[in-house]
Parts: sequence; structure tokens; C-alpha cells
Amino acid sequence: MIIDSHAHIGKILKFNMKTEELLYSMEKYDVDFSLFSNIEGAEFSHSGIKVPFFLTKKQNKLLKNSIAEARKAPDKLGVLVWCKLHSESPDNEFRQLIKDNRDIIYGLKFHPFHSLTSPDSDNAEPFYELAEEFNLPVVSHTGGCELAMSEHLYRAAEKHPDINFVMVHMDLGTDNRDALEYLGMLPNLYGDTTWVPIKTTVEAIRRYGSKKMLFGTDNPIDGKDTLLTNKTGDRSIYQEYFNELRDMITPDEYDDLMYRNAQKLFGIKM
Repeated sequence: MIIDSHAHIGKILKFNMKTEELLYSMEKYDVDFSLFSNIEGAEFSHSGIKVPFFLTKKQNKLLKNSIAEARKAPDKLGVLVWCKLHSESPDNEFRQLIKDNRDIIYGLKFHPFHSLTSPDSDNAEPFYELAEEFNLPVVSHTGGCELAMSEHLYRAAEKHPDINFVMVHMDLGTDNRDALEYLGMLPNLYGDTTWVPIKTTVEAIRRYGSKKMLFGTDNPIDGKDTLLTNKTGDRSIYQEYFNELRDMITPDEYDDLMYRNAQKLFGIKM
């Protein structure tokens, strides 16, 4: 079994990821369940320019769209609620949408890089109140700018010990050294394999055991065959996870990484 704890849908900026592409990819590459967030809530571009209001969606509309997409295949898809940390706070409608659809909502999604707001800022506190109320993990991008580095997520996790946090990318574009250190410092802080080299994942398992890492991919960021090849046509890093990693760790460790940890953390019943 494989659970992808970090997938996407949505069209904005240079991205165009369709639900149909995600489902196609899951079928083709034997992924049983995916947790997705809708990138149409991005508030800033990669260069730090504010996304025009007519391109981005309001938080509540975004959540409604995500719920509708997940309802098409609830046995395959679950929602990570995109939180617009920079420009919006959760209102009563947002809370009610989560309450009414808790069966397909599995966590909150922060993207400090596309919000230019750190997860340990005051802006995040209203979302943490919801996370505690509904027992939802917080899944956060790390890397790309100072505000998005894992140190900020560590501080948030330290402040909120009753919430589980997932470090997506483990500081994208770095050697993952800092994220690896933080991973071992708190019981409620987890790592994620999205674009993370296998050697980092193996080292995390060696240091802390197999319960601290989750399998994630960004699928279908490079198209419907993201799990096979990247945009340049080279073999995807995820082929290493599907194949070579099996010979580098034990079968129990592999199953923990690929599905059991996500099942437990997010409460996925399969």
C-alpha cells in the first residue's frame, strides 16, 4: 500500500494540476490514497510578487472547491485545507466547512513561501486553534526563503505540543541538515519525502526510527507522470523510493514510511 501525504490540485502561476491527472497517476503508479491541497490559494509568486486578486481564490471558496473534488473519489482523495496565512483568518464559515466535511478533511496546509508568512507568526494562531479543535495535523512547506525554513515550524511545534506538524521538503534546496536535527527534537514534528533525497530519509530512519517520516511527492507537479520522470525527462526521485529504497531499509520500516505513519497521523481508514 502507498499513501501520498502531499499532493496538489489547482491552476495558478506556472502550475496547472488537474484532479484527473492526480487520479490517473495514482492508478498507474499504484498509489492507494493521496492527500491534496489546492494551490489556487497562493498569495505570492516565486519571486515574492503578490498574486493579483483575480488569479487567487478566497480561502472559503478554495475549501469548497477542494471538498467538491475530494467528494468525486473519497476512497482515493482527502483534503489538506490551504490556509492563506498572509491575507485571511478563518471565519465562521471556514470553521463550519471543516466541521461539516471532517470525514474527508485530514489536515491544514501552510505554504510559508507562497504566503511570505512564517508558521510561528501571530497570523497562524487562529489556524492552530482550529487544528486543536478538530484534531488536524498541520502540513507545512519548508524551504525557499527564510520565513519558510524548518526552524520556524519547529518553533510552532514547540509552542503547540498537542498538534502534529509535518515538515514538507525538509528545507527544500538545502542539504536537509537543519531539518534532520529538528526532526529529532520534538515528538510532534515529522518529516516528509517530497523532493528529499533517499539518503536523507535513510539517515532520518537510522537516527530516529521509522515512525518520523511520511511519503509525499508534490504529484502531479511535473504532469501526470511525475512519479516516473521529471520535467527534463530524467528518472523521477520517486522511482528510487518505489524500488531502490526497499533494499536499504527493512520491510517494516518501508511500510511505516509508505503508508502506516500517514494512516496513524491523519486517521486514514483503509
